[in-house]
Amino acid sequence: MHPEVLAMPQQRGPHRIAVIAPSPVSMFNLAIPELLFAKVEVDGAPGYEVTVCTPDPGPVATTGGLELHVSRGLDAVRAADTVLLAGTGERYAPDPRTVAAVREAAGAGRRVTSICSGAFVLAEAGLLDGRSATTYWQLADELRDRYPALDLKGDVLYVEDGQILTSSGYAAGIDMCLHMIRTDYGAATANEVARLALVAPVRPGGQTQFTHTPLPPERGTACADTRGWAMRNLDKPLTLTDLARHAGVSVRTLTRRFHAESGVSPLQWLLHQRVERAKELLETTALPMDQVARSSGLGTADSLRTHLVRRTGLTPTAYRTQFSRVGTRTAA
Repeated sequence: MHPEVLAMPQQRGPHRIAVIAPSPVSMFNLAIPELLFAKVEVDGAPGYEVTVCTPDPGPVATTGGLELHVSRGLDAVRAADTVLLAGTGERYAPDPRTVAAVREAAGAGRRVTSICSGAFVLAEAGLLDGRSATTYWQLADELRDRYPALDLKGDVLYVEDGQILTSSGYAAGIDMCLHMIRTDYGAATANEVARLALVAPVRPGGQTQFTHTPLPPERGTACADTRGWAMRNLDKPLTLTDLARHAGVSVRTLTRRFHAESGVSPLQWLLHQRVERAKELLETTALPMDQVARSSGLGTADSLRTHLVRRTGLTPTAYRTQFSRVGTRTAA
């Protein structure tokens, strides 16, 4: 899987997203892009323009038994900068017209994404051959069996492989869309959208879709206080022992509970939060690089550079140049 490739929309006006609705469509899948992308503003103007379309404009059935009217056809895909395939939440046969439309969009260099079973359309179009991808875990075996040329990551939230992004089902679509916002407009914007939508900040795509180990019923959020404490102390050299001491448990117990709740180890989670804090500081301040590194807990400017390049493909200076919200930019 490639590192996330950050690129601000270059066209004038909002970034155009065509959301393709299959029939029947999951109303939840369909609501996610409209909810999140609509909250992005750039200099007081909308950052995105979202258009819902379908192969046969008119009434579209939903998985909840309702009927939705979609007025736009697949011509909307040709005008889009990003194409998003909504899913049904269940198995379905991809419409050949939709398959052709997304294949053409990908061929033209557009970003093509899917939520849940929308990955079947991308696979049918040949866009996942030789790529890493995911889908809702209950459909993973079928996707793998039907399209063996793809590298299925069956237990992650979302996968980015070049211009193609796929997510698991339901709430994982939120994580993928927030990641797209972060890619287009930076971490500060994505985190602000998350706050407005009352959802969790951007989670790493490699986090597991679900956990096999049940949590103790009386302590379903056993590590929540410790995570909050760590977020308030990211500038300090926190260790596993520090986290375990705050939680009042052994390191072994902390690691087990932390992974059960978040899907990643404590140190993986901590590094992700530190990189996200560094991004926000690069976007919203003119602090020197060594101060950004210290304030985010990454230690030195060299460490900041290493982790940011690994996660984004950009140096701190390049990231600040691309996403800074302040007039004065400080070079590394």
